[in-house]
Amino acid sequence: MGLYERALPLVYGYLLDRCGDVATAEDLTSETFLAAARAAAADGGTQPVEVSIPWIFGVARHKLVDHWRRRGRDERLQDELARLQADVDDPWDRHVDALTAARVLRGLGGHHRSALTLRYLDGLSVPEVAEVLGRTVHATEALLVRARVAFRTGYEQGEGHG
Repeated sequence: MGLYERALPLVYGYLLDRCGDVATAEDLTSETFLAAARAAAADGGTQPVEVSIPWIFGVARHKLVDHWRRRGRDERLQDELARLQADVDDPWDRHVDALTAARVLRGLGGHHRSALTLRYLDGLSVPEVAEVLGRTVHATEALLVRARVAFRTGYEQGEGHG
C-alpha cells in the first residue's frame, strides 16, 4: 500500500475531528495532498522534502489553521458589517444586512474576496495587499475597483433575498 493510501484516511479523520464538517474536511484533505505534492515536487534549491505521514500531518495542520483564519475573517466581517450598520433603527435589519453582505462576499471569485478581505477586514494598505497577493500596486488598485463593483452589484441584487 502506498503512502497516499495509508495517509489519506488518517489525515481525513484528523481534519474531520477538528473541523466537524464533512465537506470542509474533504476540502482541507484535498488541499493538504495538493500542497504536499507541490512541496515534494518543488525544486527551489533547498534540501529535498522527505515525504512521510508525519510530514503530511504537518501540512494538514497548516491547512487547518488557514481554514480557521478564513473563518475568523468571515466572523470579523459580520461583526464589522453589523457595526457599520449601527445607525439602522431595527437590530434585525442590521443582522440581515450583515448576513447578506457576508453571503455576497462568499459568492465573489477568490481573487475579489481575497482583495476585499485583506483591504477592508484585515486593514492592510493597498501596497500591503499587493505584496500578499503577489501583484503590482497598480494591478491591485484595479482589482479592488473591480471587486468593489462586483460586491456592490451582488449586494444590490441580493438585498432582501437572504
